[in-house]
Formats: sequence, structure tokens, C-alpha cells
Amino acid sequence: MSAHPVEHGDERVIERPERNVAALREALGRVAPSKLPLMESERDEVLTLAAEMQSVGPVNGFLLRWAALVEIERHPLTARRLREAEERVRVASDEETMRTAAREAADIKAAARRAVDQ
Repeated sequence: MSAHPVEHGDERVIERPERNVAALREALGRVAPSKLPLMESERDEVLTLAAEMQSVGPVNGFLLRWAALVEIERHPLTARRLREAEERVRVASDEETMRTAAREAADIKAAARRAVDQ
């Protein structure tokens, strides 16, 4: 795998927040405020699902997903690389270009998940 490290010459704009809803919400508000409404609506859905399942699994998944997103967004160059890769996936006119860009986006997300899941 050709994973790109999250800290690849990329100065972070905030420290890594704790993995709880309040800390992630505050961090997201600083690095990607436009994503706050999505986080809030997803949080409500996850809490309902967790209650129905009587399990914290959905909550843990939610926290990991948003911690990884904040991890990416707190490194501007990494966030830009991800957006560029996702855009290449959307506009690709051939299968190889699309696969290469999708692999790069997946690698960035996987590296962020590993960074916050330690």
C-alpha cells in the first residue's frame, strides 16, 4: 500500500482534540465549520441507533469517523490533497485515473484513522 502520512510536511493548525463529541465539535468548528451541521445530524442519528441497539458501537464509530476527519482537516495540505483526489475521482474519464485517485483518497483517510485510533 502507498499510504501517505498525514503529517507529510504539513503543519497542523490545531492540536489533535480528545475523542469526544464536545472536543471534536469544537475542533471541527475551527478547521471545517461548514461540516458542523452534518456532524450534528449524524450525531442525532447515531445516538438513536445506539439506544435502539443498546450498544455503544455506533457511538464509537461516529467518534472515530469525525476524529479522522478532523485529523485530515487540521493539516491543510493533507485536506487539500484529499479534496483534489476526490475531485479527480469525480471527473476521471478513464478507469485507471479514477482508481489511482480513489486509492489516494482512501490512503489519506486510512492514515488519519490510524493516527487517531492509537
